[in-house]
Amino acid sequence: MTIRTVSTTPFTDQKPGTSGLRKSVPVFQKPHYLENFVQSIYDTLNPAAGKTLVLGGDGRYYNRPAIQIILKMAAANGIARVKVGQHGILSTPATSCVIRKYQTDGGIILSASHNPGGPEGDFGVKFNTANGGPAPEKVTEAIFARSKEIDQYKILDAPDVDIDTLGESKLGDMTVEVIDSVTDYQALMESLFDFDRIRELLTSGKFRMCVDSMHAVTGPYAHALFEQRLGAPAGTVMNGTPLEDFGGGHPDPNLVYAHDLVEILFGSNAPDFGAASDGDGDRNMILGRHFFVTPSDSLAILAANATLVPGYKGGIAGIARSMPTSQAADRVAEKLGVACYETPTGWKFFGNLLDAGKATLCGEESFGTGSNHVREKDGLWAVLFWLNILAVRQQSVQEIVQEHWQTYGRNYYSRHDYEGVASDRAQELVDRLQSLLPTLKGKSYGSYQVEYSDDFAYEDPIDGSISRNQGIRIGFTDGSRIVLRLSGTGTQGATLRVYFESFEPNPQKQHQDTQQALGELIAIAENLAHIRHYTGMDKPTVIT
Repeated sequence: MTIRTVSTTPFTDQKPGTSGLRKSVPVFQKPHYLENFVQSIYDTLNPAAGKTLVLGGDGRYYNRPAIQIILKMAAANGIARVKVGQHGILSTPATSCVIRKYQTDGGIILSASHNPGGPEGDFGVKFNTANGGPAPEKVTEAIFARSKEIDQYKILDAPDVDIDTLGESKLGDMTVEVIDSVTDYQALMESLFDFDRIRELLTSGKFRMCVDSMHAVTGPYAHALFEQRLGAPAGTVMNGTPLEDFGGGHPDPNLVYAHDLVEILFGSNAPDFGAASDGDGDRNMILGRHFFVTPSDSLAILAANATLVPGYKGGIAGIARSMPTSQAADRVAEKLGVACYETPTGWKFFGNLLDAGKATLCGEESFGTGSNHVREKDGLWAVLFWLNILAVRQQSVQEIVQEHWQTYGRNYYSRHDYEGVASDRAQELVDRLQSLLPTLKGKSYGSYQVEYSDDFAYEDPIDGSISRNQGIRIGFTDGSRIVLRLSGTGTQGATLRVYFESFEPNPQKQHQDTQQALGELIAIAENLAHIRHYTGMDKPTVIT
């Protein structure tokens, strides 16, 4: 085995986005493309020699070849040990769990999360730091800076490593340890939740559930947890075998892309509970019988019921939510007497709050919830949390949500996604709207009056770092909001996300259709932003 130093030239497009570098598979397959980015990661470890890393992915196309390249480059850069998920499979929250449990120096996650897979689909590389969370901006900026000047990378000439057999092997001087993908994660879940009580619910014969893993990474975890450990009948887990192209589907757990699950939960003889997770296992969708729980409401309800769960029986220190997420959690925090932090979109912004003990539960409207047990959002954790609450309260999902509304009020909330918009047109829309922001305060639109309008900026309360231009906010005097931002998770064109929120304290008015309840705000957004004109679309691609 010999270390080979390969001359290369920089690529100009390797700036990590919200969750790492995401591109189409053909881009990553270009000569030196993956290698340049991985070497840039290793170069910023400063030094890489002697470090221990965790490595795994969601099983999408190019996962296994990429793992071999990353391992051989790790050995060439002097890394001492890499823990690899068996078959190359390791969910994002499980990776965070392993990094934290074994106090490694970080990890590399191969995923494009909820983006489609396959030979023409998407791929991604994300670096997580020693706290288990996504690299903060100062680290990703350093990686990007290195990628712009890189002129060589190191790789070991060696046969491929067996990543299917548990145990240790040597790759040059480096130890490769193939670990069971599920064991450490399951042990962590058992330390948090009342598995005996959940098992009693699932085996009572009075409760049925359905979990859709969407042919993505959570299949092995869901089979092990729900069907084997907790006694749910075989077949409870749908689409539980990870496939390189996710079975031709789009592994995004929302009402559009998880339509098979939605049809079951809204069909005749529907089960009591349904859940879906995404490509890398960090997102979740929660459904009751004929009932959808918005991610914003889910976060608020978990917070309000946290003391029913063993891992949180002592109460929570605080709640953190991304800025576009509804303010439902703020109302719970106020009643509990704890802080609620509003951060930019991107789980990395929660890391400092969690590490400092300022927050216990975190959530994003994009179907992500989590807590201080790891430093990533965690789809199956959210499912287990809901099951624990259902087991204790012995009510339906709908009853729990509607009781919550009666207590705290309902935040009508919806997100409209316009996908694949021409990037220049999307930027024109944003630039034009930003130019209007200083003129909007005090203006009336229908029954709404603008109280504030800005481009959200965040000062981290822990390290003082400032993140600007995180989304346009238009707030009204009654607490309603319109938020617009360009997503950083797509790989083609731009995705415009428009968020609408309206608070309704009156229980008699809490059962309207969401789109109707938000209809006037939707019309105001079109009037202000000229969305149809700039996107060329008559309606959103996805409404959640």
